[in-house]
Amino acid sequence: MPNYRPPAKPAGSPARLTLPAGTPLYRVHSARRTADAFNPVPAHCLYGGGRFDATACDPYGYLYAGLTAGAAVSETLLHSLPFDPDGGARLVPHAAFTGRRLSVLRPAADLELVCLVTGPDLAAVHQDSWLVQAEARDYPYTRDWAHWIRGHTGPWAKGFLWASKRDPGERALVLFADRCPPGLLTAATAEDGVDFGTEQGRAWLDQALLPYHARLAP
Repeated sequence: MPNYRPPAKPAGSPARLTLPAGTPLYRVHSARRTADAFNPVPAHCLYGGGRFDATACDPYGYLYAGLTAGAAVSETLLHSLPFDPDGGARLVPHAAFTGRRLSVLRPAADLELVCLVTGPDLAAVHQDSWLVQAEARDYPYTRDWAHWIRGHTGPWAKGFLWASKRDPGERALVLFADRCPPGLLTAATAEDGVDFGTEQGRAWLDQALLPYHARLAP
């Protein structure tokens, strides 16, 4: 539905989901950033960027995470990585994981999110599974829909939660800096994370990728 423009206003109320305080959130991010740092750089309105990134039309800091380590790893590193037609494992290039790490965050308070998991959830915002399953070529449209949903929710909506495209049984989420007060997210201890720049970290990542028929490129 990329050519369907958002209506003037939603017919109903977006579905709410509450993640209790202390829920672990798993994030794959640049090792140069702290685990709780939001990305402050808006994506281009048409080119590049992620599914629900900010743009100049609606600037906000954004932070993607998963409710499991598998969701975070697959959403970040298996993005648009095709399967080998000969049946071999998908190879994750070094550029995809070099300089990155997995960190664990915990919210200090309950997080209320717009839920985009079920058909009724999506219908509440005039959408279907396209919004959360579209490939990167449609991200300019999904970002526009994200801005529209944000514009029709109050400060309660700290972000969105949806079924991971790469692992549909798990949940991915995005948080918005302008709706998350400072100190809301607390990074767990370094021992809870994984540095992909170390031999041990790469071994951990190789094992985490196995269930997705993928491995690190040699």
